[in-house]
Amino acid sequence: MRVTERVRDILGYYDGEQPGVKASLVRLLMQGRLAGSGRMVILPVDQGFEHGPARSFAPNPAAYDPRYVFELAIEAGLTALAAPLGLLRAGADRYAGEIPLILKINNANSLGTVKDEAITATVRDATELGCSAIGFTIYPGSDRQYDMFEEIRAASAEARAAGLAVVIWAYPRGGILEAEGETALDVVAYGAHMAALLGAHIIKVKPPSALVFDPAARPAYEKAAIPRERLADRIAHVVQSAFDGRRIVVFSGGAAKDDAAVLDEVRGIRDGGGYGSIVGRNAFQRNRRDALHLLEGIVSTYLETT
Repeated sequence: MRVTERVRDILGYYDGEQPGVKASLVRLLMQGRLAGSGRMVILPVDQGFEHGPARSFAPNPAAYDPRYVFELAIEAGLTALAAPLGLLRAGADRYAGEIPLILKINNANSLGTVKDEAITATVRDATELGCSAIGFTIYPGSDRQYDMFEEIRAASAEARAAGLAVVIWAYPRGGILEAEGETALDVVAYGAHMAALLGAHIIKVKPPSALVFDPAARPAYEKAAIPRERLADRIAHVVQSAFDGRRIVVFSGGAAKDDAAVLDEVRGIRDGGGYGSIVGRNAFQRNRRDALHLLEGIVSTYLETT
């Protein structure tokens, strides 16, 4: 496999990193239809844990079967499949080597009230499954945020020693944040920056709104005249906040919406310099034919020049 110049450039952002970690990043960046482009489209299937099986899979009952999401990610030519331990164990041997795996090692559910996630898997689980990375959610703003920071510090050190990349889901919530503040531009950018500071190789955030939520941050945004009307401008600011674009930042697909809305958002991510999308419900909640059609559109959009 010949690594492209674009991928070499990205690897240069991680100078000083363990060679095994860089090899894992190469595996991800040289996989699927976006191989070598520096872009990623990842299929995450942790929503059953987070929201429950019916809310996640009833719209497309085939997705109750873990083998379905493995096959969807493989057939669509995606970068990776990210999921909790049980789902990956249900297919990792059958599909060994066909798609890079990201083991989500902490998870929450919708029945509790505390903004926290439990450790549900280990780095050893990830290596036994042949994963390329671990995934971990942090909730900046939560009363449990500092414990989460310490947990990912320990897990990140272990993962790096094992040659695995670290993906951090940075989802600010709790504390001073109201619902609208969770996706405000200043808050999303702050979450991405904290994930970079915590050692993430890949950072997952939500597409930001134009709102600047924190009153203490507004003067800085106004004085610097940071543009925020267009999604592409907001994406560019979030990417800039992750070490001036020297960390891979991908954006979640969010709740189910029609193809046009998904692709319009993807164009904004692409035009703003985002590295890609991590699309779950908008993929596996569609039937196979419609999901493949949408994923083809997403991949093709990222392959287009701006």
